[in-house]
Amino acid sequence: MNLTNLMNNYVEAVAMILFGIGFTNLLLQKNLIKKIVGLNIMDTATYLFLALKGYIDGRKAPVVVDGVQSVETYINPIPSGLVLTGIVVSVSVTALMLSLTIRLYRRYHTLDLDEISTLLRKEGK
Repeated sequence: MNLTNLMNNYVEAVAMILFGIGFTNLLLQKNLIKKIVGLNIMDTATYLFLALKGYIDGRKAPVVVDGVQSVETYINPIPSGLVLTGIVVSVSVTALMLSLTIRLYRRYHTLDLDEISTLLRKEGK
């Protein structure tokens, strides 16, 4: 890998590392709160990557101010809209996961996923 290429795209590398950290956290942690944090780290890495890909150096936000309507003057607004929509969905999903985690804790008095599945199997018998 070319070092100058990595230095030019270091923010993309940071986004991928963050995504890997979140994914690893999501897979390896047994605590439900830590899994939710891992999913939020993955979301943030995705939003960082999308925002970075939508940004073009030297261009402005797509708001016509001085009558300039040239396409070359503005950035693409679609990645920004996707990021905003994703953030709203992510907050809603996080709230739902936290409320379900609270209900699970009230019922089983633990946040460990293995203990919850063991208790569920015992209930089923």
